[in-house]
Amino acid sequence: MALIKKKAEDAVLPEVLPTHVGFIMDGNGRWAKKRGLPRSLGHVEGAKNFKKIVDYCKNIGIKYISFYVFSTENWKRPKEEIDGILKLLREYLVDVQAHLGDGVRAVFLGDKSAYPEDIQKAMVKLEKDTAHHTKMTLLLACNYGGRDEIAHSARLIAEKVQSGELKPEDITEKTIADYLYTAGMPDVDLVIRPSGELRLSNYLIWQCAYAEYYFTNVLWPDFSTEELNKALIDYASRGRRFGGV
Repeated sequence: MALIKKKAEDAVLPEVLPTHVGFIMDGNGRWAKKRGLPRSLGHVEGAKNFKKIVDYCKNIGIKYISFYVFSTENWKRPKEEIDGILKLLREYLVDVQAHLGDGVRAVFLGDKSAYPEDIQKAMVKLEKDTAHHTKMTLLLACNYGGRDEIAHSARLIAEKVQSGELKPEDITEKTIADYLYTAGMPDVDLVIRPSGELRLSNYLIWQCAYAEYYFTNVLWPDFSTEELNKALIDYASRGRRFGGV
């Protein structure tokens, strides 16, 4: 495993980094509970850490990063907690371009229609305003579920078959991938999940078919750039054969 000194925080990192890193931001509520604080404050701290990790990934040259912001199942949470998450999302959509700077493209994965109209419009505007940026692509999974995404893709393909634009026998894995929210983007190379949970939780299940997984007991608000460096070094030590020898 070749190591090279990177400028970002003077960290020693692998010479070859993953193209696409996916983050399952988990443990905000537990972080707050351990400190006797409301769960909403855990999400506030998690949002601050999200910005730090995005900046760091941009600085060290990772081309695609995706974050599990809000799942289709998260609507089951208490209304107070959901309202707090929506408030943070609104605030982020206001200052996101100042935070990201030039060169970062933002893409939302999931069904926007479940959100209030002002949030939907802000999401669409951000995607449009950053569509030409090429330094890094930031994928934000909001009201997202992996199975729901595949079902959505299947419905779109079924419409093509029904209209005669596509024959059933011509449907391939690429066909399905072309109708996912991530169409045209690389699959995930490395999935990182803090908080000690050892599951994917319906996150990018198609795109993670050959991803490497990195789990840690550190809760998301405490997941530092040093912890990310550990994950990247661990990833570089693995042999990725994609079913080959």
